[in-house]
Amino acid sequence: MSARLPGRLTAPEPGWTTRADVVVIGSGIAGLTAALRIHAADRSLKLLVVTKDVLNAGSTQWAQGGIAAALGPGDTPEQHLTDTLVAGAGACDVDAVRVLVTEGPDAVRELIALGTEFDHHDGELSLTREGGHHRDRIAHAGGDATGAEIQRSLIAAVERAPEIEVIQHALAVDLLPAADGGVAGVTLHVLGEGQRDGVGAAHCRAIVLASGGLGQVFSQSTNPSVSTGDGMAVALRAGATLRDLEFVQFHPTVMYLGPDSQGQQPLISEAVRGEGAFLVDFEGNRFMQGQHELADLAPRDVVAKAITRRMLETGRAHMWLDARHLGAEFWGRRFPTILAVCREHGVDPVTELIPVAPAQHYASGGVATDLDGRSGVPGLYATGEVACSGVHGANRLASNSLLEGLVFSRRIAQVLPGELRPWAEPVDDRRPAGLVDWSARPDLQATMTTRVGVLRSAEGIGEALAWLGAQPTDNPTDDPTVPGVDGWETTNLHVISTALAAAALRREETRGSHWREDFPERDDRTQAGHIDTRLVDGRLEQEFHPAPSTDPSTGALS
Repeated sequence: MSARLPGRLTAPEPGWTTRADVVVIGSGIAGLTAALRIHAADRSLKLLVVTKDVLNAGSTQWAQGGIAAALGPGDTPEQHLTDTLVAGAGACDVDAVRVLVTEGPDAVRELIALGTEFDHHDGELSLTREGGHHRDRIAHAGGDATGAEIQRSLIAAVERAPEIEVIQHALAVDLLPAADGGVAGVTLHVLGEGQRDGVGAAHCRAIVLASGGLGQVFSQSTNPSVSTGDGMAVALRAGATLRDLEFVQFHPTVMYLGPDSQGQQPLISEAVRGEGAFLVDFEGNRFMQGQHELADLAPRDVVAKAITRRMLETGRAHMWLDARHLGAEFWGRRFPTILAVCREHGVDPVTELIPVAPAQHYASGGVATDLDGRSGVPGLYATGEVACSGVHGANRLASNSLLEGLVFSRRIAQVLPGELRPWAEPVDDRRPAGLVDWSARPDLQATMTTRVGVLRSAEGIGEALAWLGAQPTDNPTDDPTVPGVDGWETTNLHVISTALAAAALRREETRGSHWREDFPERDDRTQAGHIDTRLVDGRLEQEFHPAPSTDPSTGALS
């Protein structure tokens, strides 16, 4: 890479300041759970939640399938652990997974006690199955509106806690450095918030990053438009480590809207296949048969690769999902949201096949944290999709994402009040500022999609890195005091794309959601482990950390 990456974003000096003991960046299940649990642990603390759009605009709102936990008869955390490790393809942190599955059931029960109304059948919690699960353990709400119901109950709880202040339409620009190398606050750009308009600073003693993923790195994603990797980028610039960015999950069944469709795409939940839908090609062949013991309910990487292979073999732009046999009554009761979206796009799944193709869905990597959500930067915690807690490995198991945000936010709240740092004023930020031209965004997304998407090779990744490295990172605006949100987001996408591509080039194997055409086999001998990325003096530095040996058949430690 020829151009140096900026150490911070070019931005105006803060025009206003506020103070809070803890700032939570993000308002999905991870962020709001963290805020509520910290508030419950110590009501004397002032909390500030900042969200890039409105409170319900993040990825949690769009979660259709549900939340996984061992709540059903005959199910156990150990079985959930095994399924998670298998899906993670030998790249999970077993201790983190054990935390997830053992603490998960109580965390879901707590969510119910908070007011979340999950679906029930005959008085019992209604549980279903998704890809990679050997038990019915997915709790859902409103059929296919689980995320929206969870978001509703969390927002209602926050509104009942006046000690928690919320600032909406606030983009986190950069973390403010403290003298000891930790964080002393965050600069924010706020739109339409009265006196807090434009760039300001929130001084604090701790920051919890819960800002979601990086889906807008790619041309097509199931992620909302706000998912531009901001949290990962601000953490990297502040000295945090990003881990395993190459493991980007592509959801196998995203509704295909045509070759020119861009941005957020309609997701056809894995739960549809969990209820009996199956994949077919243009000749009607059920091509998942014989691919995996779970066939159409195989882990997502297996299904995404099978669809992509069949698309390449046949020269087709998509495959088909057949759910016609489920019937109109079942569709209307179990999947009303998906049914409405399909019909909105001209397809009636009750009578027609649904065109589907893989699209970016979830980032399994992110800010490296320990089991209590601590990053390597003092005072900085991370939870949810922005974090790499170690539970997802190379491929997230279906419906483990909401559970991860819930469980690890609760763990942060258990430790954070007792280890809050003393108040410290921000020191002069000597990191070199920079900005990428906002107009580069469409080409960046196209480059990442075609070169670092589902199919990867050294040649394609090298071309992507060359293009990224050729983009000027100095301020391209006429007025350096008004760079704008588009420029900040594009710069964040640029730095995360560069880190992702570099990690994908370093991992010379195929594992989970990382598929190298030039290294088609999994290599546990030399590639089992984590790729850590840091930003040092404008350059990305990578380290490979070997992992303990695992059983290739289960992903568990040998």
